[in-house]
Amino acid sequence: MSYPQPRYLGEPGLTNASFRSSGEAPELTYPSGGTAHYLATGVSTNGQFGLYRWEMAAVPSGPEPHFHRSISESFYVLSGTIRLYDGTSWIDAAPGDFLFVPEGGIHAFRNESGEPASMLILFAPGAPREDYFETLARVADGQPLSEEDKVAFYLRHDTFWR
Repeated sequence: MSYPQPRYLGEPGLTNASFRSSGEAPELTYPSGGTAHYLATGVSTNGQFGLYRWEMAAVPSGPEPHFHRSISESFYVLSGTIRLYDGTSWIDAAPGDFLFVPEGGIHAFRNESGEPASMLILFAPGAPREDYFETLARVADGQPLSEEDKVAFYLRHDTFWR
C-alpha cells in the first residue's frame, strides 16, 4: 500500500479547511426523535467521503441487514449501546467500538437498548446519502412510497436488502 497520487500540486499550501461547531443543529430529525448531523457530505469533500453523526432516540430503530456495491461504510460508537451486524452476528457495541464494512459487506445497525445512543457513520467514497436519509424520514412520517418507487429508490441509493 502506498500513498495515492498527489491531488494538490501547489507550493504554498491552501487555507481551505472547513470547521463545524458541535453546537450546530442537526440537518434532519426523524419522527422517532433521532437526528442526523451532516458533518461532511460527498459534495463538501469533493466525493472523497461522507461523515454523519447519527443520534438515535431511545425507541428501537435502525435498518435491516443490507449491503452496498459502490461504497464502504464505517461505524464508530460515541455513546450508548448500538447493535452492529457484521454479516455473521450482532454485536453490542459500546463507546469507542468501530466496525468497517467494505463494499459488498452485509451489515446493519440498531438501537434496542431503550436509551439514546450516538455514532459516527463514514461512507467512502462520498455518495449523496442525504436524499436517502431525508426520504426515509418522510416515509417514517407517513409519506407513501409505492413498491415500484421503493425498488427504484433503493437501487438509486445502492442499497440491497438481505
